[in-house]
Amino acid sequence: MGHNFLFTSESVTEGHPDKIADQISDAILDRILAEDPVARVAAETVVTTGLALVVGEISTVTYVDIPRVVRDTIRNIGYTRAKMGFDADTVSILTSIDEQSADIAMGVNEALEVRQGSADARALIGAGDQGMVFGYACNETPEFMPAPISLAHQLSYRLAQVRKTETVPFLWPDGKTQVTVRYENAKPIGIDTILVSTQHHASATLEMVQEAVIEEVIRPVIAPHWDLSNTRILVNPTGRFVVGGPHGDSGLTGRKIIVDTYGGYARHGGGAFSGKDPTKVDRSASYAARWVAKNLVAAGLAERAEIQISYAIGVAEPISVMVDTFGTGRLEDVALAKIVREVFDLRPLGIIEDLDLRRPIYLQTAAYGHFGRTDVALPWEQLNRVDALLDRAAVKPAE
Repeated sequence: MGHNFLFTSESVTEGHPDKIADQISDAILDRILAEDPVARVAAETVVTTGLALVVGEISTVTYVDIPRVVRDTIRNIGYTRAKMGFDADTVSILTSIDEQSADIAMGVNEALEVRQGSADARALIGAGDQGMVFGYACNETPEFMPAPISLAHQLSYRLAQVRKTETVPFLWPDGKTQVTVRYENAKPIGIDTILVSTQHHASATLEMVQEAVIEEVIRPVIAPHWDLSNTRILVNPTGRFVVGGPHGDSGLTGRKIIVDTYGGYARHGGGAFSGKDPTKVDRSASYAARWVAKNLVAAGLAERAEIQISYAIGVAEPISVMVDTFGTGRLEDVALAKIVREVFDLRPLGIIEDLDLRRPIYLQTAAYGHFGRTDVALPWEQLNRVDALLDRAAVKPAE
């Protein structure tokens, strides 16, 4: 990436159809994990006008009233009126759930290393699938996230807040934000464009929506920290956004993975998160990779760091661990990768135990991003390995 450039990231509100699907999937997961922490869950949701369809593979000893979970989730988001074309009380709910494949369960329940004679307790669980994951952190923001996605999430979160508190009473749940940041010498120096599209009641005029969004959403979030005098602001540029949510577009679990992660600023392994229990490395190892990257940057060992971890299904030990500091590392990337493997146990059970992932913490991640959150306490955002990294690197903390 060049030194001077514009970079854009988007976020969506919890009322966006894809995010409704993510939240339903994670609400089901949380409800199961609350009673059965070792359950295997892969729940996916489709929403459209008047319909929610839940499918997947679930192996558990508990019972969950899935239709009730679906209705409660939709109601909490704010779809409570039939005129929205989708509401908690009248939506039809279909389910099609099977147990986890025995072939997959065999490799997860007993990893290849155990079958080959390993006595290490943390080698017990094999990865739930093959694939690679990425984690990223940088020193652009206090939460160690890229500025574009951090700002886009803050705007989306604020948009939902002013709706729920009725500060802006004519807003409805669906919405999207987009922020374009101007970089010089690879550092964010200003905001080029802010775009907000928000669903609203039919009685609200474009002028009412624009004024409310600028004064109650954009300025409170952006103005205290950034100069807006040279920023282009676009609010509902089509002129009208009444038909929205699942009535305007279908939604699907896992279709907003760039919104969930780093806004496109870093690479992505391709696997979605929501609805998956932590034996699925698509989720748990992505969290671990963020944990690694954030601690590396917080330790001052790099200004930005991207971590790749790859797995084979049924095998506990990662196939590979890569560190890329984009030339900002205090040590060579290969040396940092070696240190990472010494400090972090990146086997599935190691990740699950170190981050305490067998508990109902996932619904809160299903909107406004899985990383860099300051409104909720997430274990992969802890800076609890900084000292260990500095000790292994044999360097003093950065000034």
